[in-house]
Amino acid sequence: MRTATGARVGQYAALLAYLVFLAFPFLWLISIAFKPPRELASLHPTWIPEHPTLDNFRQAFDEQPLLRAGLNSLLAALGAAVIAVLIATPMAYVMARRRGRLTKAATGWVVVSQAFPFVLLIIPLFLVLKNLGLINSVPGLVMVYVVWSLPFALWMLAGYVRAVPRELEEAAAVDGAGRLRTLVSVTAPLLAPGIVATALFAFITAWNEFFFALVLLKTPEKQTLPVILTHFIGAEGVADLGPLAAAAFLATLPSLLVFALIQRRITGGMLAGAVKS
Repeated sequence: MRTATGARVGQYAALLAYLVFLAFPFLWLISIAFKPPRELASLHPTWIPEHPTLDNFRQAFDEQPLLRAGLNSLLAALGAAVIAVLIATPMAYVMARRRGRLTKAATGWVVVSQAFPFVLLIIPLFLVLKNLGLINSVPGLVMVYVVWSLPFALWMLAGYVRAVPRELEEAAAVDGAGRLRTLVSVTAPLLAPGIVATALFAFITAWNEFFFALVLLKTPEKQTLPVILTHFIGAEGVADLGPLAAAAFLATLPSLLVFALIQRRITGGMLAGAVKS
């Protein structure tokens, strides 16, 4: 009993330490966002601002087009998530249900593509988008995000498809349903948790992405939030810390809110699917 209790206490202590490790940067970011310049320059920083202020947020909106950048990020992230899920769902179904050289090659491509560095892909992607006239445009950035997130989306959804019992599809085939009807009416509803999780992954990946947006978007009117945040750093590398923290805090909120809203649906959908099967 003592050994089991000690092991459980150790597990909770490790979990608490891990949560503190994850939460520290975000909590410190919030603290800096609400501090006035005098407290930011203090040699003895405190967790809680002594004189909290919203001046950093006002200055951030005055200096940079945060609303327009946020809209660009939202359009790019939503577009990438929706298109990636629409493409990956039928492809993942084929990868999971069909056995052959083509599916093995596709699976190998999914695995190998995750090892490609950004620098290796940016030049050919830039040339393709240039020929299509999509440089410095949100649709062009959406195409890049879809290409980048599609392999992992396929990998995720293929695992969810394999978890769906084949007997359900066989029963639908006996009733006269074709492949497409079976996928839409039988398999897709059971894949809802996996589709939501995949869409969430694609959305957060596109929302936080920086390198592709930096290279492909040139004008401030087209740039996304991660790129706009770099404008708070001067030519000599000196950061305008207060407005930068305020803008970074605002840029972090949407992904946190999306995850908080969808997380329950993911869990509930998985439990519901387990009960039905």
